[in-house]
Amino acid sequence: MFLIVGLGNPGREYEKTRHNVGFAVIDALADKYNISVADRKSRAFCGKGIIGGQKVLLAKPQTYMNLSGESIRSLADYYKIDVETELLVIFDDVSLDVGQIRIRKKGSAGGHNGIKNIIANLGTDTFERIKVGVGEKPKGYDLADYVLGHFTKAEQELMEEGYQNAISAVGRIVQGEIDAAMNQFNQKVVRKE
Repeated sequence: MFLIVGLGNPGREYEKTRHNVGFAVIDALADKYNISVADRKSRAFCGKGIIGGQKVLLAKPQTYMNLSGESIRSLADYYKIDVETELLVIFDDVSLDVGQIRIRKKGSAGGHNGIKNIIANLGTDTFERIKVGVGEKPKGYDLADYVLGHFTKAEQELMEEGYQNAISAVGRIVQGEIDAAMNQFNQKVVRKE
């Protein structure tokens, strides 16, 4: 079984913020594949289903972003998930343009506290991930304020495209085609102004 986790913060005030794009991708996957993400387990909302012929568990940790690793560790232990080959984490990245996605097999936290906590709890930085770009914070902005802010209307349209690309990437990754997914999605998208 593949454990697919979207990172975010629980609570209405965080809905649709930049920091919650992981939750948004899980919601989009749940809609597309008709998976209910309503079960509570290991301090996460979860739902089992099938994507690309593979059994998956979609999860949205409810521990708040900076403690995401606690929920993921518990889920991985309970479902006997090999985190290096059966875990996919989806999260926001301020170093990527809005709606851009980047797929990685491993890597550092890159300053992302949610990923830092996951690495600390799993004891490894080798797990597959999809970073979803939310754009660089403007000069003078506090990073926390920026990632907890909302997208503009124009940015929301770019994010919809990013979510669809993330869904396509998930479909390939769960079928063992992460290299093909990286080749397809890791190029920088040049948008016409």
